[in-house]
Amino acid sequence: LSPTSSRLSSSRPGLSFAAAASPTLIRAMSSTPTTNDVISGRPTWHQSMIRIADPSKTLPFYTDVLGMTYIDRLEFPQWNFSIYFVTTLPEGEKYALTPGTKAAHDYLWNYDGVTIELTHNHGTEKAGADFKGYHPGNAERDGFGHIAVNCDDVYASCEELEARGITFKKKPDEGRMKGLAFAYDPDGYWVEIVRRRAAGKIPNKYNFSQTMLRVKDPKKSVEFYKSLGMKVMSERHFPQAEFSLYFLASNVPDEDVPSDPTSAEAAAKVSTLFQPVLELTHNHGTENDADFKHYNGNEEGRQGFGHIGFLVDDVYKACDEIKEMGYGFKKEPDGGNMKGLAFAWDPDGYPVEIIKRGGMDYGQKDVEE
Repeated sequence: LSPTSSRLSSSRPGLSFAAAASPTLIRAMSSTPTTNDVISGRPTWHQSMIRIADPSKTLPFYTDVLGMTYIDRLEFPQWNFSIYFVTTLPEGEKYALTPGTKAAHDYLWNYDGVTIELTHNHGTEKAGADFKGYHPGNAERDGFGHIAVNCDDVYASCEELEARGITFKKKPDEGRMKGLAFAYDPDGYWVEIVRRRAAGKIPNKYNFSQTMLRVKDPKKSVEFYKSLGMKVMSERHFPQAEFSLYFLASNVPDEDVPSDPTSAEAAAKVSTLFQPVLELTHNHGTENDADFKHYNGNEEGRQGFGHIGFLVDDVYKACDEIKEMGYGFKKEPDGGNMKGLAFAWDPDGYPVEIIKRGGMDYGQKDVEE
C-alpha cells in the first residue's frame, strides 16, 4: 500500500521519503540484528510497488500481455491517488471478484502470494501534464533494477511481444548474456524475460518471478530479509565480473530450501518456482565504502520504485520485534494519517511496508458489490 499526497510526492499523507538519511536510518544501515529469529506473526512477502503514469496503459500490459490477474484496487479520491494490484494466478484459476469491493480487499489482504502494486497519482495520465514520467531505475547508484517474468521459451516469447508493439532494452541475442531479454513496460521499467530451466512444469505462459534490488552489504541485507521469514534459495557468485546474486523466497517449506544455495541444482530450482523471488544484487566492494549508498526510488527526481511490503498478523508486535533487532523506521504504526501500518528501513534504506494480514479500513472509497 503506498498512497501519495500529490503526483510527485513520494509517500502517503504525513510521510515523506527524503533523499538524506535520518539518524534512525543511519543507525539501521550500520547495525546488525542481535538474533537470527523470524519475527512473529507469519510474515510473508506480499507486494512490490512501482509508480505508474497511466493505468489505462499499464494495467493492460501486465494483464493482457503478461497474463497477470487484476485482483483489487484502492481508491483515495481525498488524496488524489489510486492503487492497483496484479499478480500471476495459476493457469485456469478463475477470479470472479470485482476489484474495489470488500470481497476483493479480503482476498488481497489474505493472499499468500506476491503482487505488483501499481500506484497512480491522479493527473499524471493527462497529455500536457507538467510531468516528465517516473524514473525506472538503473542509472548511477540506483537501487531498483527490474521485475521479471519466467517463460518456457524466451526467443518465441520476445517475438510475440515485439509483434504486439512491446519495445526492448535488450533482446535475447544482444549483449554478452544470451538467451534472456529486457522489455520495457509502459512507464519504462525493465521487465526481464527469463527462461525456466524445466519447460512444461508451469502451465502459465508467464509468471511473475523476480523483483531485483541492489544492496551494499549482502550479509546485512540477507539477514534482514531472513528475519521477515524469507529463505535463501540460491546464491550465484561471479568473481571475475565482481558481483553476486542472492535469491530469496517467501512461504517456502523448510524441506524445499536447498542445502547448498550455491549449487547448480539450487539455481535451477529458482527458475521453476511459481511465486517470485527477491533478487539482491551485490557489486563487490560497496560494503567497504562507508560513504556508498543506493538511491531507494523515493528521492525527488528519482521516484519510480516505492517499496516492498510484508503481511503480518499483528503490525504492532512485528514492529516491536523489528526494533528489538536493531532496525529503524520511517513510519511507526501510529505515525502519519494512516494508523496501523508501518514502514521499516531495510539495511540499504529501502522502505519495507508492514501490513496487517486480513486488512483494515485505510480510508479508501469502496465499490459497492
